[in-house]
Amino acid sequence: MRAPRSRPLGVWFPTIQAGTGADVFTRRLCEGLHAKGIRAKITWLPHRAEYAPLTVAAHPAPDWATVVHVNTWMHPSFLPDALPVVATLHHSVHDPALRQSKGALRDLYHRHWIASVERRVMRRSQSVVAVSRFVAEMARESLCDVPIDVVYNGVDTSNFTPGVSVRDPAQPFRLLYVGSWIPRKGVDLLPHIMRELGDGFELHYTGGADAELDKARMPKNTLDLGKLDERRVAECMRSADALILPTRSEGFGLVAAEAMAAGLPVIATKVSSLPEIVSDGVSGFLCERDDVMAFAAAARTLARMPAIAATMSRAAVQQARELFPIELMVDRYIEVYSRLAPAP
Repeated sequence: MRAPRSRPLGVWFPTIQAGTGADVFTRRLCEGLHAKGIRAKITWLPHRAEYAPLTVAAHPAPDWATVVHVNTWMHPSFLPDALPVVATLHHSVHDPALRQSKGALRDLYHRHWIASVERRVMRRSQSVVAVSRFVAEMARESLCDVPIDVVYNGVDTSNFTPGVSVRDPAQPFRLLYVGSWIPRKGVDLLPHIMRELGDGFELHYTGGADAELDKARMPKNTLDLGKLDERRVAECMRSADALILPTRSEGFGLVAAEAMAAGLPVIATKVSSLPEIVSDGVSGFLCERDDVMAFAAAARTLARMPAIAATMSRAAVQQARELFPIELMVDRYIEVYSRLAPAP
């Protein structure tokens, strides 16, 4: 299916607003297309469109659109028949290793509703894109085996930049956790890691209301930053010494790429997509899943060996700028769109 050659490229994003990284991805891609002079528009749908699509009216595609770009969780009823579709796989929820940490009901929802929706969307789409090689392989194994391109998510390297201050060795070594307060992210490990580290280390984390029930379990060397917007996240990264990410699975790991752009060594789990993002021993440390002592040892190494921390910081910035600039992501998607709807 191809749009007429006489029409300029125009990209329409009918998108479920779920408050996740997929929302950030869509906004950044749309803004990047605008910066390239390409017409693009997001039509936000309520979150219930994901699980109760019949309660939400489908929007007609704009008459200028030549390509429709959706998340694979978008129900097929929202896809127009007359335009080519690009679908992006953002997640790793079908990873069997996650079943224990996400609960029985959520697992049933993913296996019996989301997986069915994704298979239909992938088969309907003219192009399927995954945000990491891990996600592409997981989709082939658990959903359907169709051709899948890999395009890494982009980081705004004008916002996520290294700090200029030199760490004061008399101050505690500051770890930063940014992410949802859910078991899949490994937040249950954070209090154990910080108790093991003890004095000389502190953790700043984005918990907010979601973390209230866990506040009593958090040791004194931790601080809840609440919910932060992108600007504040970048500021906190510039004042931290390392990012800690004890997650059990990531589709991409955007916060790790953002932290690297901000010059932070990343201490993360050696699972799913993270070995594609963080080079173990170069831009950070990758630890075995749920290994509290390994996370603590990595933090101690960075705190006690500032030369290693500085070398990792420089390598992290270089890798982020080479592999994850938002401009590269936008250009790759323009290539995908152009295969389906060539510019005149």
